[in-house]
Amino acid sequence: MHILARQVRFGIDPFGRDGFTGANSYAGKPTTEGFGLYGSLWVYLKSKLNRDTGFAVNVSEIDAEVRERVLPFFGRRIRETCAKQKIPELPDVYQWLQQSRELLAQRFGKKPLCRLELELNPFRKAGIIWEKRKMLTYTEQFEFAAMHKLWNNRFDEQANFAMFGQCANPAGHGHNYILAVTVCPPKNKTGWLGHLQKTVQTEFLSLVDHKNLNCDVKAFAKTNPTVENIAQYAWKKLKGKLTPCKLVEITLWENDRTYCRYNED
Repeated sequence: MHILARQVRFGIDPFGRDGFTGANSYAGKPTTEGFGLYGSLWVYLKSKLNRDTGFAVNVSEIDAEVRERVLPFFGRRIRETCAKQKIPELPDVYQWLQQSRELLAQRFGKKPLCRLELELNPFRKAGIIWEKRKMLTYTEQFEFAAMHKLWNNRFDEQANFAMFGQCANPAGHGHNYILAVTVCPPKNKTGWLGHLQKTVQTEFLSLVDHKNLNCDVKAFAKTNPTVENIAQYAWKKLKGKLTPCKLVEITLWENDRTYCRYNED
């Protein structure tokens, strides 16, 4: 079974003026000619492969369905909310995602639609996962810089460089890491986001930011600080400390081509 993810970027004028369809889906389609509300919807579909095409789902069909069914719906809801001199809040977004699933299910069915995520900005996402049970999710990104060296004392020098390449540089090397923390947020409670941000800062970022991971973090004194191990370390440091949120997943980007996701399941 495969899970295919597709991002559809778009722009919406919250005041309901005539939209600009545009022809550049990379930058957003539909879009606005000036300022507007930017968003992107991630659609996750679980499906067996079609033997004739090799596709789980044709992504052009996802694009077409989202633009035909979901984005006009988003536009109406955003304009209705803004007309009341309000801005959409997380409960609104979760309701819209649930309704979006109903709209997309007319084409793809409910079961294949296992997850929807709406980017609130480039660093935050709200989502719903439909697997064994329905789960609301909220994801926020954080940045930290750290240096490390990958080395195994059981290997000789030649074997270390063969295994770890430039990462075995004796002086170490650095990364600007991006940490994405995904939680299940509480219902009908306020103040949790500030608590989440402060806890990530005090319980994890303060331990690794601008540090030599091999020397300054005890957990990596004998364990290679790979992206996999750092992601697991972040989980251990944050698990049980984000109440009233529940930690769902850690995603750690080492660079724009490499990331690791971790959860205990």
